[in-house]
Amino acid sequence: MTQRAKIDTGGSEAEAVGPPVVHRPAGLTSAEVAERVARGEVNDVPVRSSRSTTDIVRANVFTRFNAIIGVLWVIMFFVAPIQDSLFGFVIIANTGIGIIQELRAKKTLDGLAVIGEAKPTVRRDGVAAELSTSEIVLGDLIELGPGDKVVVDGEVAEADSLEIDESLLTGEADPVVKKPGDRMMSGSFVVAGGGAFTATKVGREAYAAQLAEEASRFTLVHSELRTGISTILKYVTWMMVPTAIGLVISQLVVKDNNFKDAVARTVGGIVPMIPEGLVLLTSVAFAIGVVRLGRKQCLVQELPAIEGLARVDVVCLDKTGTLTEGGMDVSELRPLDGADEAYVRKVLGALGESDPRPNASLQAIIDAYPDTVEWRCTEALPFSSARKYSGAAFSEGNGENSTWLLGAPDVLLPAGDPTLTEIDHLNEQGLRVLLLARTANELDSPEVATGAHPTALVVLEQRLRPDAGDTLAYFADQNVATKIISGDNAVSVGAVAGKLDMPGAANTVDARTLPTDREEMAKALDENAVFGRVTPQQKRDMVAALQSHGHTVAMTGDGVNDVLALKDADIGVSMGSGSEATRAVAQIVLLNNSFATLPSVVAEGRRVIGNITRVATLFLTKTVYSVLLAVLVVCSQVEYPFLPRHLTLLSTLTIGVPAFFLALAPNKERAKPNFVRRVMRYAIPGGVIAAAATFTTYLLARHHYSGEGALEAETSAATLTLFLVSMWVLAIIARPYTWWRLTLVATMGGAFLLVLVVPWLQDFFALKLVGTTLPWAAVAIAAAGGLLLEVAWRWVDRRFPA
Repeated sequence: MTQRAKIDTGGSEAEAVGPPVVHRPAGLTSAEVAERVARGEVNDVPVRSSRSTTDIVRANVFTRFNAIIGVLWVIMFFVAPIQDSLFGFVIIANTGIGIIQELRAKKTLDGLAVIGEAKPTVRRDGVAAELSTSEIVLGDLIELGPGDKVVVDGEVAEADSLEIDESLLTGEADPVVKKPGDRMMSGSFVVAGGGAFTATKVGREAYAAQLAEEASRFTLVHSELRTGISTILKYVTWMMVPTAIGLVISQLVVKDNNFKDAVARTVGGIVPMIPEGLVLLTSVAFAIGVVRLGRKQCLVQELPAIEGLARVDVVCLDKTGTLTEGGMDVSELRPLDGADEAYVRKVLGALGESDPRPNASLQAIIDAYPDTVEWRCTEALPFSSARKYSGAAFSEGNGENSTWLLGAPDVLLPAGDPTLTEIDHLNEQGLRVLLLARTANELDSPEVATGAHPTALVVLEQRLRPDAGDTLAYFADQNVATKIISGDNAVSVGAVAGKLDMPGAANTVDARTLPTDREEMAKALDENAVFGRVTPQQKRDMVAALQSHGHTVAMTGDGVNDVLALKDADIGVSMGSGSEATRAVAQIVLLNNSFATLPSVVAEGRRVIGNITRVATLFLTKTVYSVLLAVLVVCSQVEYPFLPRHLTLLSTLTIGVPAFFLALAPNKERAKPNFVRRVMRYAIPGGVIAAAATFTTYLLARHHYSGEGALEAETSAATLTLFLVSMWVLAIIARPYTWWRLTLVATMGGAFLLVLVVPWLQDFFALKLVGTTLPWAAVAIAAAGGLLLEVAWRWVDRRFPA
C-alpha cells in the first residue's frame, strides 16, 4: 500500500512513512446543498435531446402550405360537396402522422439521452458520488479524471498534474496545466492527471451554457436533404403564385361558368401544385430512423447524422475500444539485462498504485501485480496520449529513491536500440508491448526520457471484438474505405487488423514518418490503411487531409485523445463507455459499445436518403404537371378539367400511399450529393409528359363530347390518361422490382379500376367513362406518354448522370 493511496482515502493510516497527510476538502454538507437548492442556485440547464412537444406540434401544424390548403378547404366547404373537401382530411391525417412519429422519436431520444448522460463525481459530506449534471449546486466540489468533461464553471481546488484541453472553447490545441486557484470553463475536458474544482457558476450563467443557449440537438438545419427540399419548395411557391392567380382569373372571370363549379375547379387546380406530403414524409422517415436506431441502443444526438453517415466514404477507426475490447491481460513479463523479476513486479505494483485513474493498460498491470510494498510515491506523471508514457518517482523505504517511466518502447528508446528488434517480433503477433525504464532525470524535466535504462517489457494481450471482422467486411462490401488510426505501435495495430482480415492491413505506417503538408498527407492516407503512433493533433490533421480530397469522413473513438478528431470529422461516433468529452462532441453515441451497430446506422441513413430522393420525384412530378396544366388551361381559355376529388384520388393512389411504403423500404445505395438536381432531372420531363398527354386527351374529349354531361365525360377521360401516366411514373420509380413493389403498384391500379366499375364510387368521385372511343384513345395516349417517359428518362441518365 503506497502513501498516495492512504492520503487519497483519508483513512486511519496517516502515520505511514512520509510527510504529513493533507486531508481532502469534504465538499458541501447536505444542509448547505438544501439551502442552495432553495435559493435556486442549481445547474438547471435542461438536457435537451429533442424538441419540446409544443415545438413539434407547432412545426407540423403551422406551415406555409397547411395555411394555403386550410383556406382552400374552408372555401370548399361552402361551395362544393364533401367529396371535393377530401384533400383537407388528408392534410389532417398527414399532420397527425407527422406529430405522432416525431413524438415517438422524442420519447426514444429522451430515454436514450438519460442513459448516455454524463454523471460527474461530486463530493458532499466527504463522500464522492455520481450525480446528474442537473443536481449540481453552486459551491459543489466536483472531482475530475482523464476524459472527464468540465460541466460547470469553477475554480481549481485540487490538482494532481491536471491538464485541461480548452480547444473546444478557445481553439487553442495545447493542453493547459491547471493549479489550485485557476479558473475552469465548462465545455473543456481533462486530458491528463486529476483533481477537483469548486463550482462558481451553474445553470445558464456557465460559459458553455451561454454558448449553447440557442442550440438544439434535434435539428435538420444542416441537412442537405432538408435544405434541398426547402429550395425546391421555394421555387414551387414562386411558380404557384402567378399560376394560381392566372387560374383564378381564368375560371372566375373569363369563363362564364356556374360560380360554385368554377371555384371548385380553381381549387382543384391549385391544391395539387403543393407537394405537401414531401415534408411530412421526410420528417417521418427521419423520426422512424431515430426510433429504429434507438431500439439498437444508438443515440442520434443530431438528426442529420443519420443522413451524414449514409454519405460517408471513409471511416477512421481507433483500434482500442473499437476493434478491440477495452480490457487487456498481461500475458508475459520479460526482465531485461538481468533485472530481478521480483523487484520489477514491485515497481509495476507501485506504478499501478501511483495513478488513481488508471487507463486500460495500467489496469491490466494492477490486476496482474497488486501493490504489496511500502513505497511512497513522491511525484507522478500521468499518462498522456501526446507523450505516450507515464511515470512516477518513489521513496523505496530503505533510503533508496528511484524514478520510473512506463510507456511506448519506440518512444522511450532511441532508434536502433537492440531491444526494439525483440519488441517488433511481439508486435507482429498483434501483442501490445510496454517498456518499463528507469531514468535519472526529474519527472518534470522535458528530457525525462533521455537516457532511460530499459528494465522490463510488459506484454499485453488485447481482446478482439467478436463482431469487428464482420463490420469491417460490411464496409469493404459497401465501398467505404476504413482507416485504422491508433496511438499504438503500427506493426501491432497492423497485426490486429490482419487478424480481422481488414483490406490493406499489410500497409502499416508509423505516423511519425507522415509528411506535415496536407496534400502529401492526404496521398499517404489514400494509399495506406493502418497508422500507428498517431498523436491527437495528427488525428485531427488526418481527418482534415481526407476532407481536403473530397472525402466524407466518419471518426470513431472512445478516448480523450479522439475528441478533437471526432469534433472535426463530418460524423463523430463515440462509444457509450467512452469519456464524457467524446460523448459530448459526437453526433452518434453507441450506448451498447458495439462497433457492429455502425452498419445499422449506415443502412438507416441510406434508407432515408435513397428513399426520400425516390419519392420526391413522385411529388415533384405532380407539382410540375399541375402547374403546366394550369398554364395550358389559362392560355387555352377552357374550363379546368379536374375537381379536387379527382386529384385527391390520383394523388392518394399514385403518390401518397405508394410513397409511404417506398420511403420506409430497405435501400443500400450510398447517398449521393446534389439532391435537387437528381430529383428535378426526372420530375421535369415526367411532369411535362404527363401534362401534355392529359391535356391532349382533354382537348380531344372537348371535340368529341357535347351536350349535357359533356364536361364530366371530358374530365373522366383526362383523369384516366393522367392516372395511367402517373402509374407509369410510379412503376419506373419502384424499380428494381421485388414482390412487394409489384404488389404495391398492382394494388393501386386495382383500386382505381374499382372506382371505375363500382356505381356508387363512380358517383362519389364523379368518374364515368362514356362510350368506348375516347376511353381507348385516352389509354393509347397514356401508353404513348409512358413510352416517351422511358425514352426521356434514359436520355436524362446519359445526358445528366447523377
